[in-house]
Amino acid sequence: MGEWVGETVGPDVWETCGELIPAGSVFAFLAEHRSALFPAEMFADMYPSANGRPSMPPQILAAAITLQALHGLSDFETVQELRCDLRWKAACGLGLNDMAFDPSLLAYFRRRLARSARPNRVFEAVREVVKATGVLKGKHRRALDSTVLDDAVATQDTVTQIIAAIRAVIREVPGAGQVSAVQCTAHDYTEPGKPRIAWNDEQARAELVDALVGDAVRLLGHLPEQQLGEKAANAVGILALVAGQDVEPAEDSDGRDGRWRITRGTAPGRMVSTVDPEARHVHKTRTHRQDGFKAHLAVEPETGLYTAVALRPGAGAEHHEAAVGIGLLADEDAPVDAFGDTAYSTGDARHTLQQQGHRLFFKPAPLRPAVPGGFTFDDFAIDTTAATVTCPQKHTVALSGPGGQHHQRKAAFGDLCTGCPLRERCTKAKAGRILTIRPHHDLLAAARHQATTDANWQADYRRWRPPVERAVAWIVQQGNRRLRYRGTIKNDTWLHTRAAALNLRRLINLGLTRANGTWHLTPTSA
Repeated sequence: MGEWVGETVGPDVWETCGELIPAGSVFAFLAEHRSALFPAEMFADMYPSANGRPSMPPQILAAAITLQALHGLSDFETVQELRCDLRWKAACGLGLNDMAFDPSLLAYFRRRLARSARPNRVFEAVREVVKATGVLKGKHRRALDSTVLDDAVATQDTVTQIIAAIRAVIREVPGAGQVSAVQCTAHDYTEPGKPRIAWNDEQARAELVDALVGDAVRLLGHLPEQQLGEKAANAVGILALVAGQDVEPAEDSDGRDGRWRITRGTAPGRMVSTVDPEARHVHKTRTHRQDGFKAHLAVEPETGLYTAVALRPGAGAEHHEAAVGIGLLADEDAPVDAFGDTAYSTGDARHTLQQQGHRLFFKPAPLRPAVPGGFTFDDFAIDTTAATVTCPQKHTVALSGPGGQHHQRKAAFGDLCTGCPLRERCTKAKAGRILTIRPHHDLLAAARHQATTDANWQADYRRWRPPVERAVAWIVQQGNRRLRYRGTIKNDTWLHTRAAALNLRRLINLGLTRANGTWHLTPTSA
């Protein structure tokens, strides 16, 4: 295959039809500056062998996936645009008569990109342009937010998951077929579809789930001991997970007799599909639930440029906004003013970010009184240094030392609540009021005080927090709320590419040009 030397099929579109390409568009910019934005050496590590280079050069494919992410197109639709649209041909450097390539080449390129040492190099390339222009110089604010992106697969019920997981083990694990023929009797796993039962019969459904879980447990317990490859190990792990996440011991079972029923409620971090094991139930609010992933964004609110993005599974403490938000600010060259809603206002996040020198404009979570309309934490005088707590009735008790998984401290008023005239506004507990003080309590209390009393803080929050909502809308517009790929890695690469494309469009609107080998902004006059 060798190196591409710039030959085109037919006349060069940009040279012959450049006046037809909209000036100031991403198409015209890529047509003129594609080689400077995506130089060939940028992708050298992805193709270490000259024999493994694709028929289409990677800089052209990088331009193609950037436009694809910008316009929210499928691989097939992208190739159709490359074949039929002069703008796309000019932007990617194709000749007028070029029929482009097979859509699978885009999937091949993205896979190489995702598995490389720098999967987000397209985003990084545009970020270098942002730095070169100096557009963010002196702009020290960053607004953080997240949004739910729907997964690309259908949510599966318990029966479908267990059957699919058993089939995967039979297919991927050597010797599993022979084991299943002996141990798995609840269903013929060679037949497509679900078992034929009366699905409106609750007892029949319960018996089926019990039998399927039994099959899964026996299959896992009788697999031959052997070294498993990646696919086989994943199949075994998924079966072990789905066989236990939705069931509990039967009502009269001690958990050791192998009888199971569907659990009441939903397991935390429940896997929703064996097709995409990383997709999760996501609760953005208490009442609205989606299945998929969360996109986390850091935005400079004045320009609307994305400074950092990340896509993570939608459930799990390690994927919470406060945890991911710390990473979004990790690459900042200097401390910033960080704006965010209550999801980011945890004690650990505040402690870490303030230690790094950032000024925080995170909206504190509202306190909930133990009695409606009664006293909250802020009505108590809590001195964590002296280890004392004084209630509104001026009773003072000692604060215990840190203990438990979350290193909490407790203050128990006990008998002091008996006969207290303020008891009805304080607690309904028979044993009296007990306060649980979490780590970094002083930070959170100070944040609540500042948010309610500091007029400058309130004005800054109202001005600079809302623009991130516009950035969220840009990410999901044109049908991009629903993801096209499976798994965190592929979708995280897509999110970075889309953010890069949106940043590039924004820079062009701000007057991005290149002269004498450097990037700079030349604002257009009104």
